[in-house]
Amino acid sequence: MSDMITADLVDLDLAAATKEEAARSLAGRMVALGRVTDLDGFLADVAAREAQMPTGLDGGIGIPHCRSAHVTEPTLAFGRAATGIDFGAPDGPADLVFLIAAPAGADDAHLTILSALARRLMDPDFTSALRETDSPTTAAALVRGDVEPADASAASAASAVPAAEAPTGSETDRVTPPAGTGTGSGTGTGAEQAAASVPSPASVPSPASVPSPAPAPGSASAPASVPGEGAAEPEGSTPFRVVAVTSCPTGIAHTYMAAEALERVGQEAGVEVTVETQGSAGFARLDAAVVEAADAVIFAHDVPVRDKERFAGKPTVDVGVKAGINRAAELIAEAREKAARGEVSAASRPAPVESAGEPGEGYGSKLRKWLMSGVSYMIPFVAAGGLLIALGFALGGYEITSAKSVADVFVWGDHTSWAALLFQIGGLAFSFLIPVLAGYIAYGMADRPGLVPGFVGGAIAITIKAGFLGGLVAGLLAGAVVLAIQKVRVPAVLRGIMPVVVIPLISSAIVGFLMFLVIGKPLASLQQALTDWLNGLSGANAIILGAILGLMMCFDLGGPLNKVAYTFAVGGLANPNEGSLKVMAAVMAAGMVPPLAMALATTVRGKLFTKAERENGKAAWVLGASFITEGAIPFAAADPLRVIPSVMAGGAVTGALSMAFECTLRAPHGGIFVVPLIGNAFLYLLAILAGTVVGAGLVILLKGMRKTSQTPPQPAATAEKSGVVTAV
Repeated sequence: MSDMITADLVDLDLAAATKEEAARSLAGRMVALGRVTDLDGFLADVAAREAQMPTGLDGGIGIPHCRSAHVTEPTLAFGRAATGIDFGAPDGPADLVFLIAAPAGADDAHLTILSALARRLMDPDFTSALRETDSPTTAAALVRGDVEPADASAASAASAVPAAEAPTGSETDRVTPPAGTGTGSGTGTGAEQAAASVPSPASVPSPASVPSPAPAPGSASAPASVPGEGAAEPEGSTPFRVVAVTSCPTGIAHTYMAAEALERVGQEAGVEVTVETQGSAGFARLDAAVVEAADAVIFAHDVPVRDKERFAGKPTVDVGVKAGINRAAELIAEAREKAARGEVSAASRPAPVESAGEPGEGYGSKLRKWLMSGVSYMIPFVAAGGLLIALGFALGGYEITSAKSVADVFVWGDHTSWAALLFQIGGLAFSFLIPVLAGYIAYGMADRPGLVPGFVGGAIAITIKAGFLGGLVAGLLAGAVVLAIQKVRVPAVLRGIMPVVVIPLISSAIVGFLMFLVIGKPLASLQQALTDWLNGLSGANAIILGAILGLMMCFDLGGPLNKVAYTFAVGGLANPNEGSLKVMAAVMAAGMVPPLAMALATTVRGKLFTKAERENGKAAWVLGASFITEGAIPFAAADPLRVIPSVMAGGAVTGALSMAFECTLRAPHGGIFVVPLIGNAFLYLLAILAGTVVGAGLVILLKGMRKTSQTPPQPAATAEKSGVVTAV
């Protein structure tokens, strides 16, 4: 760790009001030492990681981190802020900020060292020592692990004596622990040595403006206790056993901090906790015997758990990785309660983006995640089936719909037969849309037991002509029924067959009854009314709808709102009419604008963008032309306040013009590659061009008005010599 952080990478007076300013200030130190080659490119990668999940932790800690091609070697910078910086932690702003920079191909050894730091952050003595020290050298030594927290406190106290009595040494020398303390050879226990070496509070110089935040209830640094349980199991009894898996998108920090919190709380509560960390350094699979002997499972993850079928049939608590850090005691208590009730799971739930969400989330957030689960699994069927249908029309004309089955009649040399083949394959793929949507909405709510009633409900929605609305309702209904059944306590002898036989049987019967006889006909009537409304759109109403859909497609660049607009358009293709084909055209045209606008902007005014952004701009031409809206995400992550409003304006212009020109589209995907399948193709391309120019022009205008970037901070050693520390 000694080569990862030095005193030059420590700022004990971090002057920053926002997390972006803090990251820029600390990253400037990395640039000054040659650890980062492109400041703006690196900060864009940090922002993209931050957009996935806030990096603030309870206890006043912020840990922005990322892997980046702009990092030459694994590096860690530390800053201590006099005023708190908001990193999205539940308990408020952070005063301790760790910026972790890992190269795109960081080796396992360095990642293991970083994981060790992440675990130490859960130690309140460690964070307290960092708040107390007034020496960058001591802070760097603490982070490296060269000294223990108690020794650092003693060193801070020693630094208060006159300079003539203080030990000398270079800025990057390691701190030598006082004899007989910390890791020395004294005969007392570690706790006794720490107690003997820590000076009284009055003698410890600590910044008055940086109070040590109180640990949040249930956090790893709070007094650990499991609600409703004793502090330890009776002597001689078998302890309650929990196996856990932790993982986060980057796999550098949160993964290991959640593991440390669970292990610490489990030890203090008398629960045997064994954790498998699925981080960037790989993972050591839990022994099968340990999994078999476990009484419950905890998944604290933001990416899918690898080989999750190993844990099937056990009481399972499934949450995001930050819950594992902040609510470890609650999770262990919940695992014990589920085991006591006999609840079991066929397998772990999907990653949180597809799950019911964490306890305490609002119903709106949960509903969004359930619906996104169904949409994410449906889209590949949309792309494959829709494009095949469109190609069938292109080869055989619209009369291809009346062609006989190719299984009965197929002429190898006749292009009409090939057109019929493509159309019929695409039609079959498209027929799965509603069942897949319903099935995976239920899957997002209730895991695998929700699949059967969800697919059954979706198939019924097709039968009664309830369309996409019927599929949405059927999926939510199936998930709710399964969750209700899972709450019923059953004898132990029946638990093994519940996920395979009992739950699918009962839930399918209930969902089928409700869809056929109770809510099916009202849903079918509502779906027909929506179809008639789309078919009757014309004039100003159509233009306004096109502008709204364009704004939705460009607001979150492939996120939930984008998917809502896209799903609305695709729903109309199941029973196409003139109105639904216009909507599909407007949605795809608007979705192409963001990456094309950024590509044009980087070409026209390249000086306004970093080298990395200019390279991304070249790829954005192809991504935009292919209707991959996500191609604009790197630009939006680096400068959201200028990029997102600009591309939204361009998308609105394109959507409105597409509707005004009465362009139509039967293919749900493909970008410019399906232009032959577009009605009024020339005007369609003109609408895309107009929106691209508007979006690019606004980006260039807003970036041109931005003040010039501030100079990166001086290295600590140079700044201290001049008596001034520059902060960005």
